[in-house]
Amino acid sequence: MKPLHDLPELLTALNPQAELVQRHLWLIALFDWLRGDCRSVAASVARIKLLLDAVQARPELTARLQAWWQILVDTIDGTALLADYGFASRSAFISEFFERIRLKLLPCTPETSDASALFSLVLCHRFDAQWLAALDEPALARIAVFLQPPVTMEANASRPALSQWQSTVLEALTFCTSQVSAAGFTPELRLRMSVPAREAAPFHCLVQDFETLRDVYLAAPADDSDERQAALQQFRERLEACRSAAATVYSHLDANGISVNLVFQLRQLRERLLRIRALMDCLFSNHPATSTARLLARLVSVGQERRSLRVLIAANSSMVAAKVAERSSETGEHYITRTRSEYRDMLRAAAGGGAVMSITTLIKFIVLSIGLSAFWSGFYAGINYALSFVLIQLLHWTVATKQPAMTAPAMAAKLKDLSAPGAVDDFVTEVTHLVRSQVAAVVGNLALVVPCVLLISGALRFAFGAPMISVKEADHVLHSLTLFGPTVLFAALTGVLLFASSIIAGWAENWFVLHRLDSALRYNPRITAALGAHRAGRWAHFMRDNVSGLTANISLGLMFGLIPAFAAFFGLDLEVRHVTLSTGQMAAVAATLGLNALNMPAFWWCLAGILVTGVLNVGVSFYFAFRLALRAHNVSGVDRVRIHWAISARWRSAPLSFFWPAKELPGKAAADKESPHG
Repeated sequence: MKPLHDLPELLTALNPQAELVQRHLWLIALFDWLRGDCRSVAASVARIKLLLDAVQARPELTARLQAWWQILVDTIDGTALLADYGFASRSAFISEFFERIRLKLLPCTPETSDASALFSLVLCHRFDAQWLAALDEPALARIAVFLQPPVTMEANASRPALSQWQSTVLEALTFCTSQVSAAGFTPELRLRMSVPAREAAPFHCLVQDFETLRDVYLAAPADDSDERQAALQQFRERLEACRSAAATVYSHLDANGISVNLVFQLRQLRERLLRIRALMDCLFSNHPATSTARLLARLVSVGQERRSLRVLIAANSSMVAAKVAERSSETGEHYITRTRSEYRDMLRAAAGGGAVMSITTLIKFIVLSIGLSAFWSGFYAGINYALSFVLIQLLHWTVATKQPAMTAPAMAAKLKDLSAPGAVDDFVTEVTHLVRSQVAAVVGNLALVVPCVLLISGALRFAFGAPMISVKEADHVLHSLTLFGPTVLFAALTGVLLFASSIIAGWAENWFVLHRLDSALRYNPRITAALGAHRAGRWAHFMRDNVSGLTANISLGLMFGLIPAFAAFFGLDLEVRHVTLSTGQMAAVAATLGLNALNMPAFWWCLAGILVTGVLNVGVSFYFAFRLALRAHNVSGVDRVRIHWAISARWRSAPLSFFWPAKELPGKAAADKESPHG
């Protein structure tokens, strides 16, 4: 069918006896004309009225249009469109994810009797929802007259006839009600509802209440009797009770771990309840034509959302993100130092981490010297990093760059209410605590990794006659770590990996809690028989406390080792730039080259690169974690200018507070000790 660009051509081409695909192509062309350039709602509404005037002026055209419409509604199933359009065919998040990919990649054909597929081709633009919602009552009434098909059943005294549209809406309501009732009986939701919600059993009576309403309506479709109003009110109250019962599942998820699949099912259930209300308005409201236009506009919007992967992920993972941010916030509080004693503890913990990283540096050079393939070299390097990070965790030491992803949610949580008196000053004080803690962690790491690497290199020279790395390897390190190379890009990538490890850790902890694995470890008969009740309890307690840290450290180490290997497979020369590891490598270079290294410009450019690496490791990781936490905590409208000015003022008045804690007063120190974060 050739493109049709104006109304006369469209009206001439209207042929009720054309083949199915030609009729559907004509409908698509008509809505393309109505839509225009998608810039003016008023222009589209004017086109609708122009079309109505043209059809009304020609009786034979009116007859053709009505015949065309009757064939259309006889060919396609409008019930499925009204009841199911926009909903997932399966209740699993992953299945829906891949289904949306299919919808985005594979084209649809207009040669179909599926009303939903045809609807997505005809009303395929977000703009359609705007002009549909803008149609006024007179225009909608004229459209209804033109498209009014014959009644669907013989009229008789006991049961007046329904129009085909009313029959379709009623059947769609029947489908939606049965689907909501079935969803309420699924074990995943029912077992997680609150006890009062289960005892009230709203889903048990939902179908019965709808059948009562349907029978009253069928008995007298045009009679707005007291009996109908009572049945309508009862059904609406039952729908609200079902919504409230389903909402109690969120409280259970918040306390016991979030499941993306369960959140997905709950959102589908909520949308079906809203669809039922919209369909009821099409039958029972005082302005059914307006309600119908509003329903079609909503169907356009959900059709657009149905194709969006971003909407799917954002809508169904927001609770997981909030839970990850909440758990990270709780952990992050322990990484923020507020007193001098906490500051010294951070320095000691970071120094211990730096000592372990010196051994990590040695093993890294050993792995590289073996000459393994890219994958196995990356694999063993990842194992090296992972074991080092886990060892640091078990010894209660710290690595500086792992802190920002945990501390950012703690800072975002404090932005929820900046309207209170003194809230901005309190937040700036927390910023100084955070910056100071990061400085202490970095200084502690670097202060011990350098002498430890020098000591190890000296011991190797004494024992084997050669330092940790050769002169050739030292030159390669200088060439790799220089600020003039891709160090900035690699350091930023490392910051992204640090943030990603915190997300993986939060997800793993949520999954652990959701499936109650700590209880399973503690009480499962097979486990207690193998370990003994006391040891099983200790293992359960250990895993509950450390699952997040273990997951973060293992995932981070493996990403550090394997991502460069996988990137090399695609010809991408990516490397990890971690400030502590890079500093350890530079210490090995200094041990090999001796004091001559101080006279080499490349050495100093590498030190500048390490400084930039530290800033980017911390900054990028903190930025992404902070943005996620702001969204998870629903923090919006933050007065950034006011905060920036307050931080600048604090920097001018007390710059030392960003690097060294002030001496606390005795009363304040005691209060800090008693505080939960002290």
